[in-house]
Amino acid sequence: MNNRLLLCAALLGLPVVASSAPTKVSEHVLANGLKVLVKEDHRSPIAISQVWYKVGSSYEPGGITGISHMLEHMMFKGTDKHAAGEFSRIIAENGGEENAFTGTDYTAYFQTMEASRLAVSFELEADRMRNLHLLPDELKKELQVVTEERRMRTDDNPQAKMQEHFNAMAYSNSPYKNPVIGWPSDIENYKVEDLQAWYQRWYAPNNATLVVVGDVQPKAVFALAEQYFAPLKPSELKAIKPQTEVEQLGVRKMTVKLPAKLPYLVMGYKAPVLKDAALEWEAYALEVLAGVLDGGSSARLESGLVRGKQIAVSVGADYDLHSRLPQLFTLEATPAEGKNVWDLESALKDEIGKLQIKLVDNEELQRIKAQVLAKAVYERDSGFYQAMQLGMLETVGLGWQKVDEYVDKVNQVTAEQVRDVARKYLIEDKLSVAYLEPLPITGHVSETKIEKGVR
Repeated sequence: MNNRLLLCAALLGLPVVASSAPTKVSEHVLANGLKVLVKEDHRSPIAISQVWYKVGSSYEPGGITGISHMLEHMMFKGTDKHAAGEFSRIIAENGGEENAFTGTDYTAYFQTMEASRLAVSFELEADRMRNLHLLPDELKKELQVVTEERRMRTDDNPQAKMQEHFNAMAYSNSPYKNPVIGWPSDIENYKVEDLQAWYQRWYAPNNATLVVVGDVQPKAVFALAEQYFAPLKPSELKAIKPQTEVEQLGVRKMTVKLPAKLPYLVMGYKAPVLKDAALEWEAYALEVLAGVLDGGSSARLESGLVRGKQIAVSVGADYDLHSRLPQLFTLEATPAEGKNVWDLESALKDEIGKLQIKLVDNEELQRIKAQVLAKAVYERDSGFYQAMQLGMLETVGLGWQKVDEYVDKVNQVTAEQVRDVARKYLIEDKLSVAYLEPLPITGHVSETKIEKGVR
């Protein structure tokens, strides 16, 4: 399921508004290229600090897949000033929390601390941005950690394992075909030299965005950023080669056989995203279309296939309009007892066919838009998510200003546009399908939710 299911039911009665209040963000760019974004939120005396690097698994060539994630782990292994483990210890001693995550299009590091301790966060992040120690012994230790992480998240999780094979089939040459955590043989063969080259290439102030949200004053944050980050030298950034997905010329299907408790179905249609859509409204119409299908318990898939026909125990739709490269519009489902994945595939195609033929009525369309508004209200209550929105939009190349356009653009989507994108993109020639065929379980198998990012 996508994060539309995080919506609070009480918010669903909110009216659809024509516009939303602009996000008050202060921006400052250091001479070395580091962009600093500050958003004041004085509801609690904390500050969320995030450093976003424009590098993730979609930047990686063959042979070193997962190296962005591996480097994320190594970023906690010390510098000239701070020994391995010191970063986390210092943050904890100052009452803070910290972590990091890697995705297809970015790697980010964050701390949440009492606002007066922001300088502690800046000093540590500035130090490891340019002075990281990459040592063979530490790499050897962390390779074991990442190998175990992959085993738990993917190899012992049949749905995640199937999703990995599905992506490798659905994309021909897009780097999204590779797992964020990397292929096993690549992980086994990382060398310190590989990590050092990746670190030197991408970890630089002119390839990063520093985002601060919380009980702060922009001028004071900018002054701290100048103090700690301005001395860092920029790098000469060379653009990566275009990685344009080739046209799909027909439906693709695969069966994955794994020890599992239940069968599982994934369907994915090639679709544009906001960054590459020829017509911007198409991306927002696809977002609304995902909401029509999977916008809570009253949405079509849940009400029609789970409670109505009772052919699925779980079902969902997902679409990410904010990706750096074109994505998939995906549907996933687990059949109910006595049903199979082919029953589900047929039922899902029937639901898509209805959207291609008949316009969504106004009441349903307004309800979906109200949910989008509720989602925006819910997310903006979190300082951490506010920072994530700004950092993610800036890092994928859309610009943080897009945060203010979302609600308005969704509200402008018409029923005709929802029908048009369903007709244009949710078609057989753009479809890939994967079926999970359960094998007997002989050991421990996890069937937890598949995650898009990795830590």
